[in-house]
Amino acid sequence: MSWTLFVDESGQDQRESPYEVLAGVAIEDRQIWPLICQISDAQQHFFGMRLFEAYGYEAKAKELLKKKTFKHAGQMDLIDNGERMRLAKEILEDGTAVSRARLTALAQAKISYCEFVLDLTRRHGGKIFATMVPQSAPRPPNGDEMRKDYAFFLERYYHFLNQTPSDPMGFLVFDELDKTASHVLLGQISRYFLKTKNGRTRSRLIVPEPMFVHSDLTSLVQLADLVAYIISWGLRLNRMPRSARPELASLFEIVKRMRYKHVTEGGDIVWGIKEIKDLRPRDQA
Repeated sequence: MSWTLFVDESGQDQRESPYEVLAGVAIEDRQIWPLICQISDAQQHFFGMRLFEAYGYEAKAKELLKKKTFKHAGQMDLIDNGERMRLAKEILEDGTAVSRARLTALAQAKISYCEFVLDLTRRHGGKIFATMVPQSAPRPPNGDEMRKDYAFFLERYYHFLNQTPSDPMGFLVFDELDKTASHVLLGQISRYFLKTKNGRTRSRLIVPEPMFVHSDLTSLVQLADLVAYIISWGLRLNRMPRSARPELASLFEIVKRMRYKHVTEGGDIVWGIKEIKDLRPRDQA
């Protein structure tokens, strides 16, 4: 048995997002293909077509769940599933065929699809890991060392694998933004696993060489993008000052149920989502 952690980010442009989020969804090997197939079926059910066919690229969470989506969804009563799918498909096939009913149907379909896919992942045993970094957080002066958020992320993933019966191996799958950035990250992760004590320990269960994929062709990296966006805009841990978007509450409740959780022998609870306020190594902070 093995697990694969599908990873994506939200808010890395440091513009509108209140937090920079690194998020991963871990899926057991035997659940990966059934989940992919059911996500594809869900797109047919809600939109009458695959979203890649409609847009020609990945349907990012920031497009599916932007504020305007909720505004359009609420401008009419809830539309029946069959009628909603027909109207949503019409506007996806012809963007000029705009009407109040079609805009409403598409918006309602987007929200319902996101809720369904998240709950589908929960039912397939998905586990969520994430870090949240304030946009004002101090950052390391160079890119040689792996940032604290990645180190925490891999630490929690390792603990999850170590606490799972039979000590399954864990794989990492990242969204490939561009080759240069991927090579930098690959080098940082390689140095972490080969040259640090913690990294060498964790390479016992985590394969140290991640795989990079194009997210528009990989359903479960798109799923990680959805989770990262919801955490960035919808989750607030203790003493976090930035307000959350209340319309995302129902979606975050599903995400919250999938968080990695471990109760130590002393009764303390360790969660898989953590705020990292300073990304610099200890000797630079």
